[in-house]
Amino acid sequence: MPKDVEPRECSIADTLDLVGERWSLLAIRELSYGVRRFDQIVRNTGASRDILTARLRKLESNGIIRRERYSDHPVRYEYHLTRAGVELCDVLLVLMAWGDRHLHPDDPPVRWQHSCGHHMSPQVVCRHCGREARAGAHSPTGRGALTG
Repeated sequence: MPKDVEPRECSIADTLDLVGERWSLLAIRELSYGVRRFDQIVRNTGASRDILTARLRKLESNGIIRRERYSDHPVRYEYHLTRAGVELCDVLLVLMAWGDRHLHPDDPPVRWQHSCGHHMSPQVVCRHCGREARAGAHSPTGRGALTG
């Protein structure tokens, strides 16, 4: 990075450093579907074993997933989302909704059914007022919000 560049402080950038790589997000997707075993995650994501191993270790060391032993001979583990990992599933739902609208508008590959009985239609809203959070409806504040 050039010396005269000072990247903006940003939780988006910090989060992307942790989970913003294809195989990490697809591993989280698989765990959200209930897939727990390494070989199944490899099969369902298409990730190479060495890359997936590195991504799972990073997610584990940062508290996104945890490993649980399910076999002693040979030693084998399955993976589970932590609370932080479960919260990332909300991000995946919003990414999926965007892809459904813009990439697969006529035939989404996966649909989630909400407990209300309808297909899930995630929407980001302000927790305080309940209105939709869209560009123009909010403005940045804080140390990373400098625009100059």
